[in-house]
Amino acid sequence: MERLAAKIRNIPDFPKPGIQFKDITPLVKDPATLRLCVHQLLCPFLGERLTAVVGMEARGFIFGSLVAWELGVGFVPLRKPGKLPYEVQAARYDLEYGSAALEVHVDALGPGDRVLLIDDLIATGGTAAASCRLIEGLGAELAGCAFVVEIDELQGRARLMPYRVHTLVHY
Repeated sequence: MERLAAKIRNIPDFPKPGIQFKDITPLVKDPATLRLCVHQLLCPFLGERLTAVVGMEARGFIFGSLVAWELGVGFVPLRKPGKLPYEVQAARYDLEYGSAALEVHVDALGPGDRVLLIDDLIATGGTAAASCRLIEGLGAELAGCAFVVEIDELQGRARLMPYRVHTLVHY
């Protein structure tokens, strides 16, 4: 995963002082590295019965839609409030500096669906945990979660127990 890590740029003090932002734009700009990343995200889930990939706004859309395409399944976006035009279900979660929410169409998933959750990064795990609640709240089964980057010291993985978590690059 050194090839992937080499394409992730560190931006100090963004979006606020003390945050070390992990910028994935150099990774997605390079076709070979992007392809490697997508294949490594889906590799542990090959051969499993999946019906959809779910991605969180916004960078989860990049990786999630590509993984869905490779697996031959549909893609379900989790959006910020007010972005989806149909009836939605929402989950709120806390951030370091406030709270936020994600929404999904109520008919996006249901019983019988088995899904893989994808995002670019897991830090404290709040967004991912809310996403898991949304998926299961619609009656779907969560096969696992896959992330490009994990900030280990923030222990977000612990918030996702007992789900299967797969990460490519650890900081």
